[in-house]
Parts: sequence; C-alpha cells; structure tokens
Amino acid sequence: MSKAKIQAIRGMNDVLPNQSPHWQYLEEHIRHLMAAYAYQEIRFPVLEQTQLFKRSIGDATDIVEKEMYTFEDRNGDSLSLRPEGTASCVRAAEQHGLLYNQIQKLWYMGPMYRHERPQKGRYRQFYQFGVEAFGMSASTIESEVILLSAALWKNIGLCQFLTLEMNNLGTPDNRVAYTQALRSYLLDFKNVLDEDSQRRLETNVLRILDSKNPETQAVLKDAPVLEDYIDSDSHAEFEKLLSILAEAGIQYNKNSRLVRGLDYYNGMVFEWTTEELGAQATVCAGGRYDGLVKQLGGGDTPAVGFAMGMERILLMLDELGKIPDVVGQSVDLFIALIGDENQSKGLLLAESIRQAIPTLRVLTHCGGGKYNSQLKKAYASGAHCVLVLEANEIKLKMLDDEAQNETLSSHDVISKLENIFL
Repeated sequence: MSKAKIQAIRGMNDVLPNQSPHWQYLEEHIRHLMAAYAYQEIRFPVLEQTQLFKRSIGDATDIVEKEMYTFEDRNGDSLSLRPEGTASCVRAAEQHGLLYNQIQKLWYMGPMYRHERPQKGRYRQFYQFGVEAFGMSASTIESEVILLSAALWKNIGLCQFLTLEMNNLGTPDNRVAYTQALRSYLLDFKNVLDEDSQRRLETNVLRILDSKNPETQAVLKDAPVLEDYIDSDSHAEFEKLLSILAEAGIQYNKNSRLVRGLDYYNGMVFEWTTEELGAQATVCAGGRYDGLVKQLGGGDTPAVGFAMGMERILLMLDELGKIPDVVGQSVDLFIALIGDENQSKGLLLAESIRQAIPTLRVLTHCGGGKYNSQLKKAYASGAHCVLVLEANEIKLKMLDDEAQNETLSSHDVISKLENIFL
C-alpha cells in the first residue's frame, strides 16, 4: 500500500527556484540600504526561552496568549519559536555587552513564527526585516529610522502605494493614566463590546482601539483620546519629529487610535499601511521602547526600531509589476555536451570559463541527450548564448540571433566570451 505524501505544514511555505530571485531582489535592496545608513547586521536564534517574550511582549497580548509556538524541551525548559525580532535583538545585544554606554544601530532579517489562521499576506512562518537603534533619545534617531524605511519604498517603487500613520503614546505614566481613563469609560459599555474586547478590558485595554467590530467602534467614538493625557515634554518631542519628517518631504497621517499590539512601546509609534493587500494593510510598524532593555535585565537604554513583513512587500511588488524583468534571469551561457567523449572536456572548459570570467553565469548540461533536446533546454534556461561541444568542434550559437553562429578553437573561447559579456 502506497504511503501518503508528506506536505509542508499549513502556513509554512516553500520558496521555489522561480520565486527565489524575487526574494534576492528585495534582500539585495535591504543590504545596500543598511550599508548606506551604516547599520550593522545581527543574527540570533529562532528559539528562545519563553520567558523572554512574556516579559517583553506582555502576558496579555494576543501573541503570547494565542500565537506563540511554545513547548518544553527534554530538560523541562519552556522554549518558544521567536514571534518577533525586537526582544531577541535586545537579549542578544545585552548578553554580549553591546549596550553598555554604547550607541548601536543594528538590523536583522529572518523567519518569525506565529500560530495564526493562514491567509494572503499572513503566514505561520513569515519573514521580517527589522531595525533597532539603541542609546539615542532624541527625535533625530526616530526620524532616521522612518526616513530609512521611506528610502526602501522609494528604491523599490512603492512610495505612492503606502501611507505613514503616526501617534504619540507619551511616557509610561501617560499611558497608565490613559489606560485607566479608557477602561473606566468602557466599563459602562461592557455588554455592548465584542467578546475579544470584553476580555481585553481586564488584560490589555488599549488593544480594544484596534477592534474591527462596528458596535465596538461606535462606542469608541466618544472614548477618551490619548493625546489629552500626553505631557508637554512628550508632546514637544513628538512635534520635533513631525517637523523633521515634513522638512524631508515625508507625508503622514496622525492616528490617535494607533497604539501597536506590544506592551513595550512608549513615545512615538508608526505604521506604513497600504490598500493593495486587502485586510493585511500594515507592511511595516515600529516605535520607541525606552524601557525594554531595563525590563530584560539591562540598564536604562533609549531605543527605537521597526519591523516589516517581507512576504507582504513581495506580494505588493508582484501584484503591482514592480519587479524588473531581468530579475530571475539565472544563466548567461549554456554549454551543451554532445556525445560521451565531450562530457569531461566540457566540464573542464566550463571551469576555465568560470575562473576567467567570475561574473558569468554558466550552466553546463550534464545529462547527455541529442543536439535538439539540449538546444531546447538552452532556450528554456534564458541563456544569451550556447557553446556546443560536438565531435571535435566548439560552436558558439547566439540564441537571440539565429544567424550568428561560429566555430571556435579552444584557445579563442574565453576571449570571444569576454568580448560578448564584458
């Protein structure tokens, strides 16, 4: 009896060879951008102690309550796959002494994990690019991380499809005062609130502001406004940030309902949103989180950062036709080997070509077969030209010009290819 084929876990997707060049295109833009801003890459494990996320993200958040992949290992320790990158970045930087009286500008890229219902733009294994800056309290660093994100949109052609939403959470004391006022107001409407909002009323009341339930949103229209609880110093600092963004030509919307879903934020928060992805409107989000390093055992360290979902950006690039046609072209030269006597000869010729012209992408056909069969494979590869080793001859065939064919000596092959490609 045949066994059923094993499939990938739902919401954890394979990236196939025809899709990989699109990922590489985005990753290359990110790497060049980070070099231009002099941010340094940091890498950390996908598996951390569960307590790291409970202490940073918050016990009462949806991520910790519902979404984390958590299990006990053989030693009985509770471990979790990382659901986001900031907590791990702080843990790694603090553990290795990067934050003691130092300024650090870091970035990372890699998979995160949340047990959510998979849908377009939302997966259980998803990739994030993130930036974290430590040791700077002024609004200039907040401006830089936002300008950095805007530069990426410009570089990949998405500026006109994204909107910047901004809000000011003030100090932790401001947030506590507002939370108490909002809870007090909503208690009078508890029976009208949706089930999730009733639960959040006792655990994470600010998350009620994100409710999509129409009845809950109707109640919120007359709710206290966060801005009324922000102290004058926090307000002044936020206005400095907005002034810098305006000078830089960055348009934004003030959104008093934007609070973010993680407990560690204070001061400014922001999101880049789009109307191109349906319900999954947010593609990048972040803000200031000055208390997190101390909360995780370090010293008082001002910090600001963001993370963006790479799948959502790739979806936008694909649907809007923003990935150049040349992306995915993987072959410059195809080498066809006709006859057993040319197999080893062709492999050695290919190696000499790669050493002489390292930038050339050379595909050697190693499977045998007749001339017409290999020529079809050469066309299918997208190669610019093909070298055919048949009998004792080396023929060069230009695939975009049927008439341009010539026979070469083994000594002339590299010089001819240099003339074509360099």
